[in-house]
Amino acid sequence: MRDKVLFSWSGGKDCSLGLYSLRQNRLMEITSLLTVVTAEQGRVSMHGVSQELVERQAEAIECPLETIVVSRKTSSTEYEEKLQECLERHKSKGVTLVAFGDIFLEDLKKYRESSLARIGMKGLFPLWQQKSLILARRFIELKFTAIVTCVDGQKLDGKFCGRTFDASFLADLPEGVDPCGENGEFHTFVVGGPIFKKPLPVSVTDVVVRDEQFYYADLR
Repeated sequence: MRDKVLFSWSGGKDCSLGLYSLRQNRLMEITSLLTVVTAEQGRVSMHGVSQELVERQAEAIECPLETIVVSRKTSSTEYEEKLQECLERHKSKGVTLVAFGDIFLEDLKKYRESSLARIGMKGLFPLWQQKSLILARRFIELKFTAIVTCVDGQKLDGKFCGRTFDASFLADLPEGVDPCGENGEFHTFVVGGPIFKKPLPVSVTDVVVRDEQFYYADLR
């Protein structure tokens, strides 16, 4: 019997690479992707990608999508209550593991594991403690295609927003910026690759600045 896994999903490159890795394991069954969107904008938090695009992405990946909707200014308590209700529902269907694309943020990993332990589930981290540069290069070598959808202007020049995540992008990153953006320097949206039955026809129509800090690429 295969272990049933729910994958915490942002639509970005790390979770996509993690999903690819888990799909190589015949003892794992990915039952659904789980994403969180804001009620006001209908977008994935931080990544800034519309719910519609993530739904299209999940369809192209051929995996059901579970969506939790929260207010932009929701309290941590409300978010955790909605998340727990969702996880318990999946647990009742035999899901025992929740997978994440985290690489090296220890505090975040401990938080996830502690939250899951309270309801009798476990975390799965297929990319954990692998070198960011190696992961970034592997992503490109596997012929994934991703667009940089958000840049924190305090950590990276906004001109990187809207670019394709490729070898040229990596070469242009300033020293000190994590190649996978694990410290929040940038976020991505994956539009093609080995987990897709077909690529998504997506293009960047504009780049906007919010809160005088974050650059977001508008994808259509």
